[in-house]
Amino acid sequence: MPSAPPSIGYAAMLERFHPTEILELASYAEQHGFTGVMAADRFQPWVPKQGQASFVWNVLGALGQTTSGDLGTGMTVPTFRQHPAMVAQASATLAAMYPGRHWLGIGSGEAIDEHVVGAYWPETAERINRMFEAIDVIRKLFAASAAGRDTKHTGPYFKLESSRLWTMPETAPDILVATAGPVAAKRAGRTVEGLIIDGAPLEKIEGLFARFDEGAREVGKDPSRSTKVLRLHLSWATTGEEAMTNALTEWPNGGLRFPRSDIRSPYEFEQLARLVRPEDFEGRLLVSEDPDVHRANIQRYLDLGFDRIYLHNVGRNQREWMDVFGRDVLPKLVR
Repeated sequence: MPSAPPSIGYAAMLERFHPTEILELASYAEQHGFTGVMAADRFQPWVPKQGQASFVWNVLGALGQTTSGDLGTGMTVPTFRQHPAMVAQASATLAAMYPGRHWLGIGSGEAIDEHVVGAYWPETAERINRMFEAIDVIRKLFAASAAGRDTKHTGPYFKLESSRLWTMPETAPDILVATAGPVAAKRAGRTVEGLIIDGAPLEKIEGLFARFDEGAREVGKDPSRSTKVLRLHLSWATTGEEAMTNALTEWPNGGLRFPRSDIRSPYEFEQLARLVRPEDFEGRLLVSEDPDVHRANIQRYLDLGFDRIYLHNVGRNQREWMDVFGRDVLPKLVR
């Protein structure tokens, strides 16, 4: 019996396209074989040229009406701009509106989005600890609300007075954690239902998978039942030159080879991005005009064990890219 086709979705980049255009592009993607949408919670673009930053929950709510696949936040940050109770309410509402379609992707945050509320910006270890405490708050709210009772929380970073979510889906959304570090990956395996990786070398991903699975087994969970999600950035155009130009002008952050979580302004990021050269994308973002080269690259990640992959083509040529990939790439991918 042939296996089901792999789940290849559309990464809706809210920092790059107006929300009404996102709705049109996501619908066009679905018509061309993409399944599901991932959208990250952004307050600012990385560089001014990207030009947008719409609110993820509004957009996902509208996407539920205009598409039929899954709706994932990859990722939202329930620790600085938003209290975890608010993220829990937003997620539960979306899941109640679109049963079985929404999953909640959570990350530890980056200063470019989170510093805007004027709070102290901590070191990485504290950001991760805050994230996992926020997940604890959200899980408590999901579980208690589904059972029709109040819950409360008092911890190092968050306080929740006795309350519940009054709008809940029949089944709470799965929670997935975005991480690039082995320690957080292992904690995620113990704590949540899945892992999100935002483009990384294959050998690094293997290590993150191993740590996640180790954490899951430590608490008696079956790692094979978890969900592993990848957001894969790429640059395709009809010529290699155009594909490289798109990468350099539209997504220079894909070529930065140092941590970016402490950068606070798109204008500051723009200055750093001017240092990016074509060779900096090597091993980080595939730049090619050949659909088959991209197919082989995506297939490598599927072979590694990802359950869902969401593609982001960095050019403005979104419909042309969807036409080509829908015809020449997606049908040739296998689990």
